Amino acid sequence: MNEYFTPAVVEADPNANVTDLLVARLASTPDSALFALPTEDGGWSDVTTREFHSQVIALAKGLIAAGVTPGEKLGFMCKTRYEWTLVDFATWFAGAVLVPIYETSSPAQIQYILTDSGATGIIVETAEHFTRFDEIASEVPGVTKVWQLANDDLAKLAAGGTGISDDEVEKRRRTAVGKDLATLIYTSGSTGVPKGCILTHSNFVELCRNAEVAMSDVVNPQSSTLLFITTAHVFARFISVLAVQGGVKVGHQADTKQLLPALGSFKPTFLLAVPRVFEKVYNSAEQKAEAGGKGKIFRKAADTAVAYSQALDTGKVPLGLKLQFALFDRLVLSKLKAAMGGRVRYAVSGSAPLSTRLGHFFRSMNVMILEGYGLTETTAPATVNLTTRFKIGTTGPALPGVGLKIAEDGEVWVKGIDVFAGYWNNKKATAEVMEGEWFKTGDLGSLDDEGYLTITGRKKEIIVTAGGKNVAPAALEDPIRANPIVGQVVVCGDRKPFISALITLDPEMLPVWLNNNGEAGDMSLDEAVTNPKVLAEVQRAVDEANARVSRAESIRKFVILPTEFTEASGHLTPKMSIKRGPILDDFASEIEGMYDQTPTQGQSLVH
Repeated sequence: MNEYFTPAVVEADPNANVTDLLVARLASTPDSALFALPTEDGGWSDVTTREFHSQVIALAKGLIAAGVTPGEKLGFMCKTRYEWTLVDFATWFAGAVLVPIYETSSPAQIQYILTDSGATGIIVETAEHFTRFDEIASEVPGVTKVWQLANDDLAKLAAGGTGISDDEVEKRRRTAVGKDLATLIYTSGSTGVPKGCILTHSNFVELCRNAEVAMSDVVNPQSSTLLFITTAHVFARFISVLAVQGGVKVGHQADTKQLLPALGSFKPTFLLAVPRVFEKVYNSAEQKAEAGGKGKIFRKAADTAVAYSQALDTGKVPLGLKLQFALFDRLVLSKLKAAMGGRVRYAVSGSAPLSTRLGHFFRSMNVMILEGYGLTETTAPATVNLTTRFKIGTTGPALPGVGLKIAEDGEVWVKGIDVFAGYWNNKKATAEVMEGEWFKTGDLGSLDDEGYLTITGRKKEIIVTAGGKNVAPAALEDPIRANPIVGQVVVCGDRKPFISALITLDPEMLPVWLNNNGEAGDMSLDEAVTNPKVLAEVQRAVDEANARVSRAESIRKFVILPTEFTEASGHLTPKMSIKRGPILDDFASEIEGMYDQTPTQGQSLVH
């Protein structure tokens, strides 16, 4: 199949904007909990729809009183927390437009986004954020309004807006119609300069209304979720708006080190995460079991769980497997599910491919990972597995109102209610990615006979070896990255005689693994990259990945780097994706060393 379209299930309203979603939710469930705030005793305090709406109106009045005008753009730099969505909706109610800035952005990045977007104000969270802005403040003279959450400026704004009438807010919130700009979200810039994606009110409204129907088992007033990935990214931003549309109770925990305690107390029914989170959950559980002398039992339980889930797809689970699974479920798997809060039934995964093994493992715990696919340019999801249309190993079918096409070269094209209106101030870049109504994603994939999409790699990342073999890096990188001690993997080999790889170690998991394998847990990265046991473990991960591809596509050499790829180092985007270009440039000598006749220290020749 080369083309597939899922008809919309909700009639489009070209006059609707995002504020209408909250107004409708207020009319439907005014006294139901729409958010929950953490309390000092480790619990949660509910915020009803009515309370949230009142706070939104008060803050919108404050913004209006402070001189914010319809269509004005405000930068917002803040970690994932309740105030993110509060400010988001208040800005919309005031008729203005929010421009997210990652809380990790450098002064130069802040300057670029504020300048390119034409923002005239900025809201920052902390004094440290303000310091970064202040460093470039003289370069953005148009930014005349500056507020800081740490100074309680939101409360001050609300207090200053008491003279603004409800009628004025109502007039302001109705200013925008569907085709108007709702937000400018800048791509993280893994290649080149970031581009501002024009997302309209209709993008959010129509996608949310249709997704709520398609995902009604997941998104409803009885469900809840704990957000921990950054709300500045389109993935969590869309889910935040979808939660308002669907009446989902939302909590926030930006500190991933506090994630497990937060899950235990909040007890969400579904999660939103990237595959790396699920890998960490699995790897942490395995290493904890290993430390307690129960590693073999855990791995046997995991193998049984995967086999059980795979058998479910055949329609028949053998009695012996069923009994064995019941035993391991009681002894091992139930404890892991309890650690996730005990109520998680679904998880929405995006941003990168999820291994089929993990999909089966979590499904056996009655946690269905609904893998999806999308980009900033598609307002997050274009496809997602549904509870009624679910196939592990795919990113699911197109959401209602969305169409898919596989071009002749294998590139995935998307059209429909979710496709953006172009790049801000960049007609040339917009023309390059649009073919009529189709958005050319730059990703490679395939559609099966039932319309399920499978992503196989990035078009621009395809490596062509000296022998003319086309290699998709993700097919090798993703399975290697699933290993507990591996941090990141970058496959190399363009115009080279064979495929090689740069590998970093996971500094969080490495000490645990070392202790479990009879080595000093405080070993430095410099020592670890030449440790025989570490080399053997990485070799094992590479061997497993190589087993999935042909000899010509396999990794023949790798080098373990005694460093981390981080956002600060310029090697990762804010959503933790690798910046392939900068990495290949910065480690060019290490890459060339792998193509010398004699391997250098820390390299391994794969046999």
